[in-house]
Amino acid sequence: MERIDFDSLAARIEGPLLLPGQEGFDEERAGFNLAVRHRPEVIVGAARTEDVTAAVAFAGAHDLPVAVQNTGHGFSVPAERGLLITTRRMDAVHVDPRTRRAYVGAGARFDRVIPEAARHGLAPLNGSAPHVGVVPYTLGGGLALLGRSHGWAADRVLAMDVVTADGRLRHVTPDSEPELYGALLGARDNFGIVTGMEFGLVPVTRLYGGGLFYDAERTPGILDAYRQWTATVPEEMNSSAALIPFPDDPHVPAPMRGRHVCHVRVAFTGSPEAGERLVEPLRRAGPRLLESLRDLPYEQSADIHDDPPVPMPWAADNAFLADLDGDTVRTILRHTGPGAPVPAIVELRHLGGALARRPAHPNTVGHRDARFMLAVLTPLTGTSVVTADAFLKGVFKDLEPWTSGRFLNFMGHGVNAGPERTRTAYTPDDHRRLTALKADYDPRNIFRLNYNIPPRPAGAPRQEFPLSAAFRPVDTPGSSVTFINVFEVSAEHLDAFVAQWEQRAALMSTKPGFLDSRLHRARSSSTRFQLVNVAHWESREAWEAATSDDDFRRRTRAAQNDPQAQITSSPGLYDVAVEFSTTAPSRWRP
Repeated sequence: MERIDFDSLAARIEGPLLLPGQEGFDEERAGFNLAVRHRPEVIVGAARTEDVTAAVAFAGAHDLPVAVQNTGHGFSVPAERGLLITTRRMDAVHVDPRTRRAYVGAGARFDRVIPEAARHGLAPLNGSAPHVGVVPYTLGGGLALLGRSHGWAADRVLAMDVVTADGRLRHVTPDSEPELYGALLGARDNFGIVTGMEFGLVPVTRLYGGGLFYDAERTPGILDAYRQWTATVPEEMNSSAALIPFPDDPHVPAPMRGRHVCHVRVAFTGSPEAGERLVEPLRRAGPRLLESLRDLPYEQSADIHDDPPVPMPWAADNAFLADLDGDTVRTILRHTGPGAPVPAIVELRHLGGALARRPAHPNTVGHRDARFMLAVLTPLTGTSVVTADAFLKGVFKDLEPWTSGRFLNFMGHGVNAGPERTRTAYTPDDHRRLTALKADYDPRNIFRLNYNIPPRPAGAPRQEFPLSAAFRPVDTPGSSVTFINVFEVSAEHLDAFVAQWEQRAALMSTKPGFLDSRLHRARSSSTRFQLVNVAHWESREAWEAATSDDDFRRRTRAAQNDPQAQITSSPGLYDVAVEFSTTAPSRWRP
């Protein structure tokens, strides 16, 4: 094997370049989950964006896979060989109170953003633990402490600076590169290394929050009460229920020390008086070991979950739940609790509210219709990885009737982080779209030491749904008009038809009053496909104005006459158009 000259890379970067055996190498590769151990050929401790650009270009030239380790909790698979880029030195934080925006470097953590934003009466959409890195958390979706009230952190992103596999630095916004923007938000580091991120803040200064702690023997009744309670609360109420085996440790409050406890966490953005009224059903559910509910400044919101900030080894998995009924709860408790074969920390997070809404700019954070998310974490202190993985597999196998996919950020590592498991974090359509985009932006899959989305193989069929650039989500009060066209084409003409449709949709998207257009397909026989186009316009007048425009008609005819997209003579093609009016929702979304 040809020896790689890393000296040439070291000369181009400001941060350290570390090789195995050198002082600082082990410290640089260490992360929060001690069960994941990187073994790269070289580490670049990036101190600036130019270091990342140089490292990625160098890796591409020498066919080295690239892994990125940001600050906080997140990485998924160990980097075996290849080039590891760490970003902890890139920790800039800037808050603009006038625009209610923050800009952070790749290595910034929320424990720096929260106090800086609080100085201006603002807050980021951070998770339960402030020692998590902003960028990887957000790229994975960002399930916020206030998610039901304000949505996913990814939905607040305004711009990103990202180094793609070709070594190019791009400033990505929803307008400049909508496809890459949408792919980055949900697919983490599959499409490049984000070196900086700008996102919106929310006007939150305080919460009514804390926890109610119950003894494990009351868990079935508490979870049943919690399940019913979540169906009644407003979006301002954010909550979760956790089952925690507390150690017999003097640092643990005496009532929970050495006990298995059910912990209900609450973060309510309304008044303390309203919060008191809303949690009363939980108080009536049973006697509590301890209660910590109070009015608190947002800077103290980490006290609600009180996640430990100390690195440790663990294995984990998760699933979105379409709903939470008695059978689901009984299945969870059958596997976990004081009698579980291995110690397990279990959390049920209540979703819905703003988390269920589509973003203003499309991204790939999936499964927004889920009502709950279940996460199970097994500490690997005294438990082997094999035993923990077998335990997790059994838990989620029995829960399959109620699950609808996974959340990328909580998927764990090793066997729980492969491409097939990663696929479950997305809808089938989004995953197909992502594999196609991966083939465009990273065809050699240089960014593969992660929750990987492999590129679509060369020669694979075209993606069957349009790119989000063809969608134009806008506010639409009043009524809209929907046109549905049904087509049938032979299999040999399918790709040509889709190509022509994409061209026409792109033309439509430039016209005033256009809302969105989607193409759905199904096989009607072994040799034919049926396709349904659904197009939304603000009004019939807008549609008529667009289709009567001479330039539009000329460009449409040109697309139809394109020999690469000729379908007008396809045998058996038919087109049935249906028009109907409807009261539009507040926003049409792809």
